[in-house]
Amino acid sequence: MVNYQLTNSMKTNIEKFPTELKEKVLNWLEWDKDVQTWYEIAKLVESNEIERLSKLLLERQCFGTAGIRGIMEPGFNGLNKLVIIQTSQGLAKYVKTLPTTATELLVVIGFDGRHNSYDFARLTTNIFRHAGFKVALFSKVVPTPFVAFATKLLNASTGIMITSSHNPKVYNGYKVYGNNGAQILSPHDKNIQNSILANLKPWNNEIWNISNDFNYDGIQIFDPLRQVSQQYYFQLMKCSTRLDLVKKSDLKITYTALHGVGHDYMAKMFEEFGFKNHYPVESQKMPDPEFPTVHFPNPEEGQGVFDESYKTAQQTGSTLIFAVDPDSDRFCMGEKQNDNEWRIFNGNEIGALLGWWIWNEFCLSKQDNKKTTDCYMISSAVSSKILETYSKKEGFNFIETLTGFKWMANIAYDLEKEGKQVLLCFEEAIGFMVGTNVYDKDGISAMATMLQLAAYLHSNGKTFRDKLNEIYQTYGFHYSLNSYYLCYDNNKIEQIFNRMSNIDGPNSYIKQINGIKVIRVRDLVRGFDSKTDDQKATLPQNNMLTFYFENGSVITLRTSGTEPKIKYYSEIIARPDESDWEKIKNDHQKLIETCVELLLQPNLNGLIAKKD
Repeated sequence: MVNYQLTNSMKTNIEKFPTELKEKVLNWLEWDKDVQTWYEIAKLVESNEIERLSKLLLERQCFGTAGIRGIMEPGFNGLNKLVIIQTSQGLAKYVKTLPTTATELLVVIGFDGRHNSYDFARLTTNIFRHAGFKVALFSKVVPTPFVAFATKLLNASTGIMITSSHNPKVYNGYKVYGNNGAQILSPHDKNIQNSILANLKPWNNEIWNISNDFNYDGIQIFDPLRQVSQQYYFQLMKCSTRLDLVKKSDLKITYTALHGVGHDYMAKMFEEFGFKNHYPVESQKMPDPEFPTVHFPNPEEGQGVFDESYKTAQQTGSTLIFAVDPDSDRFCMGEKQNDNEWRIFNGNEIGALLGWWIWNEFCLSKQDNKKTTDCYMISSAVSSKILETYSKKEGFNFIETLTGFKWMANIAYDLEKEGKQVLLCFEEAIGFMVGTNVYDKDGISAMATMLQLAAYLHSNGKTFRDKLNEIYQTYGFHYSLNSYYLCYDNNKIEQIFNRMSNIDGPNSYIKQINGIKVIRVRDLVRGFDSKTDDQKATLPQNNMLTFYFENGSVITLRTSGTEPKIKYYSEIIARPDESDWEKIKNDHQKLIETCVELLLQPNLNGLIAKKD
């Protein structure tokens, strides 16, 4: 029997707390029924650690368009069972007020292999069942794209994925999809936050009970895994164009799930294609919340992420490495070069290859007799403009959005309703949405598409590197240089961005760097764009500034919505007849290095550079 009683010393300390802290402490100790987190807060009260209690309890997780994400720790500002219950109560209440095409109240719930993910999923199930929803709870870990796909497939009211994607092991998260299978947009996030604040007290004690396995009765709660998996792979194969080439290819590919959920789903994809020579990285094959072989389980980070893959590739004679992040919504790849060194392609390079290949296959097949003018490709404001370059030459449409697949996927959904065809959405952070079977980034479908391109190139004696060079020769060299600085002080970040917008007085910006003039400024903080007739930005307000230089270089600086980072993204686009790519790269690097130093002042502001 758990004793949730306050000791006399706890009561004495609480009485001396500031009024707001006193209220939050008493709320926590009344509402929390998780033994571990209750006693962690109780111990802090007992030892009178006011500063730590204030940090944990006076701030709280704020629901955004990506849901919530944070460190698993006690308090309203952490990810824990009470916060999951509060979030689910608020979301369930809000979803019931929305107009929907759903024929019944149905929620899809999935989870990854992180610490507490299964418990969080079951608590969420309890809340939605209590609110009158039918629940489609996956019975095992699944890729995040499966939840997006299932939400649309089952015409659910909403979908929820418990995951923190590629963040370090101490994190977890709660990602929400709308009825259309895409991530929610504003004002839903603000409305959900208000609903959460109106439903903070757990509805009853029964919702805490997750000690027993759920009864999948097929009525109030059912496992959608088999139906969703069958339909997902059916749609994947239906869109595939080079099955014969893949089946007979003698390529050898090493693949890794990075201790996440992806192995079974990648293996199933290879099986569907009849591709034999695929080799898993055994040390990273099974879900493991400790991520024991990597410091940071994000394929785009480097820092030893591919070390285990290199070993497997060496043992098996693989010339390609395919990787997904722990929740399988991002895809990355490497290729062995002639000098036996490995080249890991960045997100912009993969996007360039995917865009070329998808357009090539579309032109060969003329799918559904679609006109070129009815076709679209989409990428975010911080990604390479290679798709825009393609569109100008090939005649299809290109759309630029704010950062995040919530924007791209919802625009794609609207376009499809108008009878248009969206072929590809991509973001430089190795996120790719091939077609619209899934209205979110999807590492498995991106991998399947690259598998076909790899087989095609291999059959013609070419490599990914060869193809990328051919693309640059045809459309012009596109070179990007992206990185970030860590900054854990939100006030400092605000000061940095405020200075960039007022560098020589109110509402003034840099005019040149290294003698190279700035010819355009887009400041989404202020909604300003010097290029438009009314000087108003066409993209929504966001914490993002972009500077365009007369030599063709562009740099965008923005904050991360989910991590303590100031990120910068840059690109230079050369003409097809400009062949000195090394000089173009070097000149761009010098410009960007000077620009970053001037605008961010990393040393002065104590910013921590990304480790290479």
